[in-house]
Amino acid sequence: MSDINYKRAAWIHNSNIYEVNLRQYTEAGTFNAFVQELPRLRDMGVDILWFMPITPISKKNRKGELGSYYACSDYVSVNPEFGTLADLKNLVRHARSLGFKIMMDWVANHTGWDHVWTISNPEFYSKDKDTGDFKRAEGMDDIIELDHSNAEMRKAMIAAMEFWIRECDIDGFRCDLAFWVNIGFWIEARSALEKIKTLFWLGEFDPLDKPEYCSVFDASYTWTWMHKTETFYKERYSLESLEDMLHRYDTVCGKQHIPVWFTSNHDENSWNGTEYEKYGDMAKTLAVFSFTWEGMPMIYSGQELPNTKRLLFFEKDKIEWKQHYDLHEFYKTLLTLHRHHPALRAADPNVTNRFLKTSADTAVIAYERNCADHSVLVLLNFSEAAISCNITEGIEAGYSNVFEKKTVGINAATVFDLPPWGYLVYEN
Repeated sequence: MSDINYKRAAWIHNSNIYEVNLRQYTEAGTFNAFVQELPRLRDMGVDILWFMPITPISKKNRKGELGSYYACSDYVSVNPEFGTLADLKNLVRHARSLGFKIMMDWVANHTGWDHVWTISNPEFYSKDKDTGDFKRAEGMDDIIELDHSNAEMRKAMIAAMEFWIRECDIDGFRCDLAFWVNIGFWIEARSALEKIKTLFWLGEFDPLDKPEYCSVFDASYTWTWMHKTETFYKERYSLESLEDMLHRYDTVCGKQHIPVWFTSNHDENSWNGTEYEKYGDMAKTLAVFSFTWEGMPMIYSGQELPNTKRLLFFEKDKIEWKQHYDLHEFYKTLLTLHRHHPALRAADPNVTNRFLKTSADTAVIAYERNCADHSVLVLLNFSEAAISCNITEGIEAGYSNVFEKKTVGINAATVFDLPPWGYLVYEN
């Protein structure tokens, strides 16, 4: 585990992430077309735009007509499907002017079969001992694995990452399959790039599975929670098991590492189902949780519709936008609350979380987050029955219902009415 005390970008504590699937976002699927979406997303309250890989895609062993974003053929070029480097810089300028931060997806474990390094530096790759050819990544025929024991390869990789910082002034990296890559590389990369700019580092790993990676990355995915809640919805087991898992995340992450909460992303939507296939009527309840528990919330392209279709991964399959975004205001309320409320700051030692006991503990999770004299109170009904309950421990204050914009006094006698899979969020 690294003992380096990395700098942390001051802006990440109240931030949120919006994942951009550029190919499927617009009919054109380009940087220039996406520029038109920026004002709407900023109005909704989005802070960080995470773009899936924008590098060119290998043609050899390509899957489908367009191939996988994650089968790169050149780390320092732009996929012509999306436009040019000048187009990307123009998008970044527009986004910056509206207050967005830009995060780039980085695939350090593997490349596509005809990456430029396969010709210029074949020694950068692991070899298959049986065939003598490049080693395929496990379960993925369109990609081959890099050899991270090669110091020159690591140096070239870090130089490629530096290229995007200097050319486009990006604000962070979302690191694909970070746990497939030796932690030593990430230590080397972050230590080198931090000399240029303090970045936000999001790793694709679960802190419960790979806690040692928490020392290098600012934030990581809550995969275990995502799968556990899907099983909970479909099998209806004890609510206590979800609370126990949240305690585990709190223990592992503490106030140093940020868990990222989500109900959908590119992998889940394409391969495992939309959030409504997975969670049904519980989807919005989990979204409310994602924005109010300790950590950082993430939204995937189209969730504000809401999107109820699986998007093809290797083909053009545009999101079916409508004139009206049904969940725009829902997400705007949550994004605005998370962005501005001191009690929702992530990785802040001044913020405390506490579960609250209710008269319906087998169905309702209630909690309060506090920072000095600021607090957020949340009640979530994790059942298909309407629930009326009260909080059975000391709480007495004036609160505002964030969705209804009504101020109420709350104490131990207050009765909360929650519809099936309902939610209530209050701030003071």
